[in-house]
Amino acid sequence: MKTTLILLLIGLFFGLSASVPLWAQEQLKPNSGLGFGFQVNQFQNDFGFGLNLTSPEILNGNAAFRLKANQVYYEHLLDGKYVWSGYQNVSLGFVGFGGMVGQSIRLYGEGGLVGIIPSDRFSSESFRLSAYGTFGFEFFPTPAFNYFLELGVMTSQARADKIVGSPFYSNGFVASVGFRMNLKK
Repeated sequence: MKTTLILLLIGLFFGLSASVPLWAQEQLKPNSGLGFGFQVNQFQNDFGFGLNLTSPEILNGNAAFRLKANQVYYEHLLDGKYVWSGYQNVSLGFVGFGGMVGQSIRLYGEGGLVGIIPSDRFSSESFRLSAYGTFGFEFFPTPAFNYFLELGVMTSQARADKIVGSPFYSNGFVASVGFRMNLKK
């Protein structure tokens, strides 16, 4: 019963926020110009947040480039206490759009390079270049605005070599949620 109620409320939200009934035949066409937004991330066990910028769509609206910059925090022991040490990452990726599901959900895949600038509190490296790949879902309540969810991997093999055991950081599973505003082309 609770599951049915939750699904009904979610359907009602997306149906009303798109300002077109769920049963309509007309497809919602997202704006294809410059996009910018905010995201909250999880890089392995590290929490982060940042900004993203998406180029105007290319290849007949099937692709774009995306730049992301994040402030990330790695939790570790320092002098017998747990601390969060901040570090940054910047990524540049190629996004391929896979089409619309219904009238307001768009699927995409993204992959590219990421530069990690670790903290000297836990790493002796000053920079690490890596690759990443994600797949995502964009939920468009209007053509100019979307919420998104991304899941994927980062292959940095970065190690916190100043910490006992040299644990990995910013490596493995990646998850991001956020929003973007897309300008008209």
